[in-house]
Amino acid sequence: MVSLSSSAAAISNRSPSPNAFAPKKIGFFSNQCRELLLPQRSPIFRLGFVSGLERKKTSKTHIFASIAVDTLVETSPEKVQLPKGDSWSVHKFGGTCVGSSERINNVAKIILSDESERKFVVVSAMSKVTDMMYDLIYRAQSRDESYLTALDAVLVKHRSTAGDLLDGDELGSFLSALNQDICNLKAMLRAIYIAGHATESFTDFVVGHGELWSAQLLASVIRKNGVDCKWMDTREVLIVNPTGSDQVDPDFEKSEKRLEQWYSRNPSKTIIATGFIASTPQDIPTTLKRDGSDFSAAIMGALFKASQVTIWTDVDGVYSADPRKVSEAVILKTLSYQEAWEMSYFGANVLHPRTIIPVMRYDIPIVIRNVFNISAPGTKICRSSTTEDEVDQSLESFVRGFATIDNLALVNVEGTGMAGVPGTASAIFSAVKDVGANVIMISQASSEHSVCFAVPEKEVKAVSEALQSRFREALNAGRLSQVQVIPNCSILAAVGQKMASTPGVSATLFNALAKANINVRAIAQGCSEYNITVVLKREDCIRALRAVHSRFYLSRTTIAMGIVGPGLIGATLLDQLRDQAATLKEEFNIDLRVMGITGSRKMLLSETGVDLSSWRELQTEKGELADMEKFVQHVHGNHFIPNTVIVDCTADSVIASHYYDWLRKGIHVVTPNKKANSGPLDQYLKLRALQRQTYTHYFYEATVGAGLPIINTLQGLLETGDKILRIEGIFSGTLSYIFNNFVGGRTFSEVVAEAKQAGFTEPDPRDDLSGTDVCRKVIILARESGLKLELSDIPVESLVPEPLKGSASAEEFMQKLPQFDHDLATKRQIAEDAGEVLRYVGVVDVVNQKGMVKLQAYKNDHPFAQLSGADNIIAFTTTRYKDQPLIVRGPGAGAEVTAGGVFSDILRLASYLGAPS
Repeated sequence: MVSLSSSAAAISNRSPSPNAFAPKKIGFFSNQCRELLLPQRSPIFRLGFVSGLERKKTSKTHIFASIAVDTLVETSPEKVQLPKGDSWSVHKFGGTCVGSSERINNVAKIILSDESERKFVVVSAMSKVTDMMYDLIYRAQSRDESYLTALDAVLVKHRSTAGDLLDGDELGSFLSALNQDICNLKAMLRAIYIAGHATESFTDFVVGHGELWSAQLLASVIRKNGVDCKWMDTREVLIVNPTGSDQVDPDFEKSEKRLEQWYSRNPSKTIIATGFIASTPQDIPTTLKRDGSDFSAAIMGALFKASQVTIWTDVDGVYSADPRKVSEAVILKTLSYQEAWEMSYFGANVLHPRTIIPVMRYDIPIVIRNVFNISAPGTKICRSSTTEDEVDQSLESFVRGFATIDNLALVNVEGTGMAGVPGTASAIFSAVKDVGANVIMISQASSEHSVCFAVPEKEVKAVSEALQSRFREALNAGRLSQVQVIPNCSILAAVGQKMASTPGVSATLFNALAKANINVRAIAQGCSEYNITVVLKREDCIRALRAVHSRFYLSRTTIAMGIVGPGLIGATLLDQLRDQAATLKEEFNIDLRVMGITGSRKMLLSETGVDLSSWRELQTEKGELADMEKFVQHVHGNHFIPNTVIVDCTADSVIASHYYDWLRKGIHVVTPNKKANSGPLDQYLKLRALQRQTYTHYFYEATVGAGLPIINTLQGLLETGDKILRIEGIFSGTLSYIFNNFVGGRTFSEVVAEAKQAGFTEPDPRDDLSGTDVCRKVIILARESGLKLELSDIPVESLVPEPLKGSASAEEFMQKLPQFDHDLATKRQIAEDAGEVLRYVGVVDVVNQKGMVKLQAYKNDHPFAQLSGADNIIAFTTTRYKDQPLIVRGPGAGAEVTAGGVFSDILRLASYLGAPS
């Protein structure tokens, strides 16, 4: 065995010397470095190497490290007592915060501006340095000589940074220590290169140098600003016990004694300490593993019983959800320890759960702040979470945030032989433990018929094989039916204080998921009242996160919209959306994003939302060939927006035929298009059945009466138990205008020409005069009332003279129409003689289960005779409104009111999806 011993020079914080700020140094009997002489009070580090070449019985080469700490002799006449309590504030700065000379200067300014009486600052290695140090170990044990070049890069990085920050004796002292460290590291890495292996303890010792250098640099900069400052190698103070799960447990009793000893030798009101690194009870260098610097700060905060621990990072605080997935995530002002713990466990970028444990003992708050935005107050983590308004007891005050874990698989073990059999669950999880898999979540029904649990996807194969092996006999005998693996899963966790005991929270959560058409695979909720966990398909995870986040009012109710048919009604709707967008966002938390607009020839797609102030120009300049399948995929495929609606502003039966598939995919549909609800009865019934089975909405108020609340009124009557007897109305704004003006000596053809000129009719007036449009509205209302009628079952009195039905064009029709004025003039005269007026009406006779469209005469005092302009009027005769029908009256035609009816349906959808009413 070749024994190599080394040591570290003593650290003097009183007067600078070449080794004044040097960490413990490792010396080697080599041609590269000479062994350092040890002052009497310095710790002695001894490292030994066991070479497989020299110990032939050992097949592997080993490297191990050990540290012996000499008894420290106190030479001061009086021991300096360590003050503890609120006078201390603890800060922690991560690698990004000290990643360059400019950033180290910025950190120094933050420390100097802290008005606390005493400051303890924990720093990580400079950004990327820890990775560089691990890379050195990897290259050396791989016998790759490029470790020398990589080590030179480490030297250059720190030498350059020191040159930017320091000068004079401070610079000389640091560079001397740095060069000695590099010299020793070179010898160590050479030994690793020869041995081909490095133990964990030796690796920990090597990688810890990054923290040593950054701590010395920052301490020197503080002193340069005229403030007394000491730096601490926390391996002299922090004692931890390694556990078998890649974690360590701090030994607070021993660490406290070491801290008091260290402080008695190095009293100062500002101390800069190394994060990440510590020592075992045997004084072997080790690290605090993942998030070690945060853990260091929390432990030291507990040892000092500090007033506060501030973790400086590159975000403004803790978000209500991952801002990369939910752009509207908000900064939480406060969190309880337990809430932060839960969110950390489920992947939120907060703190590692173990970081919170030390400070919880003494109720020391942790504050997460942004080193690049010191004006932001950050997030305070303390004993109990408080909201801005203590009186506020709304659901969002109980649900603080959401977190997700991806790349999981669900394992389901089920069988009738499990029920009531003691030890089954123990056997399952014993098998899981044997393969070293981490169980993220467990769910078991009270019937004990099955147990399911989530594990990382990379471990599920081993878990499945272990369970198949452990329960082979039970599976063969049929006591267990299966060990099922469900891959491609994610976990969504809702976190909040006392939310499980608050009525409505769980219901709201699952309602939001259902309305986003997301299926839940498994559920877990503990009695701690801080967490509700659901397992979902991986592809649904982001959409689910957006849906629940929006539902709890932490962000706007966002809906991805696709507009089909930017014609007269569609264009008017887009302009209305443009004019109202800001108000909807600011006052109602509704964010309607038009992700695409398509006509019959061209379509416009956007990843973030079409700019509605210039949609016409954009469609002309950037429009592409219309493709309905691509259009729908684009609008619905955006996982960042949980809810999708397609608004069909056409009168096209082909577009209407897509509704069923869209609803089945979870796409909501809003339309003024009458073709779907008045088409073949079997297709209509199929569509409505699907609508009732899912949480996907289909709104069509504007199919009857444009913007008038006809459908909504009818549904309200039926839902409240009223019975419809008869619906009668003037449903055509065009025909209402014509017969309201067909008075005196005016001819029918003259009034039709006037209506066409005013834009009340279709380009071909026969489309209005045929009565087909009114017939479709009658069919829609009849079906809403429960009648199963086809369009062909409705007799229609057409106003198009039989000889003119075959006219080649609208122009020819209009030229010949005056030839037939006499017939309608005669009917008008008969009506007038009887004190009546003519009105073109549609009737739903629910009692006799029939409908009709006809020209009807009404007394002059009848409500239908009181119309003007293009108004519609509908009378509902029901068991409640039998003597005096319920009447709805108002404008029933025109692009503005029809688009307004569609807009109203869109807002109703937003309300159903979670927008405040």
